[in-house]
Amino acid sequence: MRILHTMIRVVNLERSIGFYTEVLGMRLLRRHDYPEGRFTLAFVGYEDEIDGAVIELTHNWDVNEYAPGDGFGHIALEVDDAYRACDEIRGRGGNVVREAGPMKGGTSVIAFVEDPDGYKIELIQKKNI
Repeated sequence: MRILHTMIRVVNLERSIGFYTEVLGMRLLRRHDYPEGRFTLAFVGYEDEIDGAVIELTHNWDVNEYAPGDGFGHIALEVDDAYRACDEIRGRGGNVVREAGPMKGGTSVIAFVEDPDGYKIELIQKKNI
């Protein structure tokens, strides 16, 4: 078994695709409209779906607002340098909501950024072993 994707519902699909591709550096892997269901699915990721987990962005055409769900925590991304990643993300217009630094009670270096719909993305610095 492996993780295929994390699905989040987004209000403005173009804005969200822009965030994940332009700010976080992912690629738009595929996109498909479902007129009969009045929604669009777009998949973004760093590698092809066959090779790694991706994010499914779901845009329901008739919904204008979502509150990030209580059951959703965050998406975690591994980065080489969390401090540099925060600077780069901020420089590309991203919103850093927790600066890079050691996690409370641990040694892992983490940071959090927020996407346009308020979803949290955790940046976890790769450990040099």
